Amino acid sequence: MSLARILKAVGGVSAIGLVAALAACSSSPASRFYTLGGNAPATRTGAPASFYLEVSPVDMPPQVAKNQMVVQDGSAQVRVLEDERWASLPADEVRRALSADLSQQLGAIDVYGTPHPDGVPVYRVKVNVQSFESSPGRRAFIDAVWSVRGVSNQAVLTCRTQAEQTVDAGYDALVAGHRRAVDQLASEISAGIRTVSSVQVPMSASATAGKAGKVPTRAPAVLPCPPTAMSANAAPAQ
Repeated sequence: MSLARILKAVGGVSAIGLVAALAACSSSPASRFYTLGGNAPATRTGAPASFYLEVSPVDMPPQVAKNQMVVQDGSAQVRVLEDERWASLPADEVRRALSADLSQQLGAIDVYGTPHPDGVPVYRVKVNVQSFESSPGRRAFIDAVWSVRGVSNQAVLTCRTQAEQTVDAGYDALVAGHRRAVDQLASEISAGIRTVSSVQVPMSASATAGKAGKVPTRAPAVLPCPPTAMSANAAPAQ
């Protein structure tokens, strides 16, 4: 039956009520989209970078790996918000924000998935987020295990960062808290990259071959995590 016949059948006041009900059903609150990017200054591009980064895709807990924002109401309760959404998946948001922070802090270029010249030091960064908690009016919390490996010197560093930021009420404040937490994570990874870059590149095979023609093997150097108070302003040593 058409809408006109329905209105004619129910008549006058009932028809007005029906129209209002149908209008209410057809409209829904507009979704709001949030991003962790956009705050880091642009990286200088006037001269070639002295080293490169490869920031791999970030691993994220499956319960928050969705566009809808997932918030904690209590210790064991969560809500999935249909109208409050990330502009892209949280793993992509964290990776882009980290890439921008690290590039800016270290004056490097993230070349993950991109061809780049040989002979320039490359540092590979991998981040595994163990916990990504969003509690409006309380805190934004990121617990991440991360590693840095030097492609040339084979030095490797594996550390853990727990970044907690107190936030005011509202989702804008919550997202800003997560952005600060990512900034803290990036600062600690920057310190890790400088630590890895301080390890000398092993001598070439021709230089280290003995009289018998055997080349001594060298296991990757496993380094201790740097203090979190290290400055993130200086570029790595080459």
